[in-house]
Amino acid sequence: MKLDAIDLRILEAIQKDGRITKLALAEKAGLSPTPCWLRLRKLEKAGIVTGYHARLAMRRVTPVTSVLTEITLGNHRQTDFERFERVVASVPEIVACWSVGGGVDYILKIMTPDVDAYQRLIDGLLDRELGIDRYFTYIVTKTVKEETLLPLTSLLPQTP
Repeated sequence: MKLDAIDLRILEAIQKDGRITKLALAEKAGLSPTPCWLRLRKLEKAGIVTGYHARLAMRRVTPVTSVLTEITLGNHRQTDFERFERVVASVPEIVACWSVGGGVDYILKIMTPDVDAYQRLIDGLLDRELGIDRYFTYIVTKTVKEETLLPLTSLLPQTP
């Protein structure tokens, strides 16, 4: 789907405020409400807008430990990757998983109440015999930047 400037304004506006009213969104997009809403629905149906979420300040709710974990599997068959990814998708504490190139196979972002809970989670993964050859743990001591807004204008090709 080719996006125009109006689509981009809509996407930028809903990224900043997923609860924006139809009228306010239309004003930001430079359209009347009905055509603006129809465009938003088209972006949703195309799978460009995949959902609306609230950002939580978890540390205000409960203590939390964020951990980045590098995982290397012992075997690199497609079935090994698929089995590992299926299990990862089912563990709620694993909030992100990236398959990466280079010296490791995956990088996980895991959130647990404390380091002990993290270790129990890792031990549970190891007990499931998922083919984990080694893992490295990095405890997040301070979040410097964690942005949820995607930089649309700098990611899209510039038109001459």
